[in-house]
Amino acid sequence: MSIAISHVPTLKIGQNVTFANAAFVADGSTAEGGDGTGPSPHEIYDAALGACKAMTILWYARRKSIPVDDVHVTVTHDASQERSGRYVISAAITVRGALSEEQLAELRTVAEKCPVHKLMTEVTTDIQTSLALER
Repeated sequence: MSIAISHVPTLKIGQNVTFANAAFVADGSTAEGGDGTGPSPHEIYDAALGACKAMTILWYARRKSIPVDDVHVTVTHDASQERSGRYVISAAITVRGALSEEQLAELRTVAEKCPVHKLMTEVTTDIQTSLALER
């Protein structure tokens, strides 16, 4: 799988982010030198965690016949110590359905094991960057 990223010529720093079947614009806020037309890379990072937790809960609930009607996740972060190596993401999850306390606890455990949560906390990510000049 590849994701294509290309500059939006009408924006200062905004980028078209294109997947096989979806696309959106990533941008910085005006304070960051952008036009504020889309989520910032940090917001996309945080959103990936929230979306993964919600999707994992729904997938698991359906698989285990747990009566989840809806899942809502609010993600916030504290980047005040990011430059010194600490970035704190908080995910507040609300589940709607006729669930027991035991099922709710089970879903919390599942949410903490979503693939993106694991990727962010348990995996060493190696990033390989290449740069070429187009003439």
